[in-house]
Amino acid sequence: MRSKIRVKICGITNKQDMDAIIKYDAYYAGLMFFEKSPRFVETKLARQLSLHAGDKIKKVAVAVNPDTRFLDEIVENVPLDFIQLHGQETPERVKEIKLKYQLPVIKAIGISEAKDLKLVSIFSEVSDQLLIDAKPPKSSILPGGNGLSFDWNLIKNIEFDCPWLLAGGLNSKNAANAIDLTGTTQLDLSSGVERSPGVKDENKIASFMSSI
Repeated sequence: MRSKIRVKICGITNKQDMDAIIKYDAYYAGLMFFEKSPRFVETKLARQLSLHAGDKIKKVAVAVNPDTRFLDEIVENVPLDFIQLHGQETPERVKEIKLKYQLPVIKAIGISEAKDLKLVSIFSEVSDQLLIDAKPPKSSILPGGNGLSFDWNLIKNIEFDCPWLLAGGLNSKNAANAIDLTGTTQLDLSSGVERSPGVKDENKIASFMSSI
């Protein structure tokens, strides 16, 4: 693996998968708090997974348009390093969440065409990191984790004002090309290392990590 590339593997639902991504040197573990996702974890399980991982990996709570009561429950019960916002949160809401919980915020931005890039500069000003993902189809109930890529040429010449992660349909066959084309130093994936939604495949994890 290229030493400077950090990998976030999202949708961890069990201790075996947490152990596997730690074993293969993932930098972040994503815990999904969106109830409609097949990778959803309840607060009790998320706490168990986070405590199990300890300080071996950065724990990211992934939430979609969360209200304050919902975030209160998560942050009070689950040891976390980041909050990821993957809905239609406004810049004002991002700032509010950062201030209240004193945790760095990763804001996801869906990209399908050039006009979507205007959000990059807007959210760079209020987010600690950005996650640049494929915009989901209108028919999809999931904001991410759909296994879809976008045209990486749209961002190959973008200068980001804060750290960022590339997401969307990444797997062992296209990750190296994604890095070369976009210049990203961080990758985010879920379905690309799964045998079924919410269940990771250790062989796919190993293959992905060795591909970069």
